[in-house]
Amino acid sequence: MAGLKNLKKTRRIQIILLAFVALVISTGLIGYALKDGINYYRSPTEVVAEPPSEDEVFRMGGLVADGTLVRGQSETVTFSVTDGAAVVPVSYTGVLPDLFGENQGMIGTGSYVNGTFQATEILAKHDEDYMPKEVIDSLKATGVYVEPTS
Repeated sequence: MAGLKNLKKTRRIQIILLAFVALVISTGLIGYALKDGINYYRSPTEVVAEPPSEDEVFRMGGLVADGTLVRGQSETVTFSVTDGAAVVPVSYTGVLPDLFGENQGMIGTGSYVNGTFQATEILAKHDEDYMPKEVIDSLKATGVYVEPTS
């Protein structure tokens, strides 16, 4: 009788340990799978202060600097993004959103290669009053952002 009781207790401990190991492994696999899908946001000041590695994909936003938007013969467009404290040159190949323009807020996804942000995606504000929260926060931090008056 005592042997059967010890066997049940041992089996219960084995099941609990197996469940714990399965939980740890599944959490690790989920984290590994999501690693490439997470894009951190950086302001131009952060990019200039601590340039990320060339293989890191991240998001950067700010205002398109006045007088920097150059549309080439192909679909490649170059411009600079600023948060008021730093300016980062940007290169993008593709079709820009309709509301994209100088002195407008934008967020881009891409990599920082040889001192230029190589964007793979550009998002622009969708109406006159909207600006992405991350852009507003970085512009407020440098004292550039002024609250719109209604």
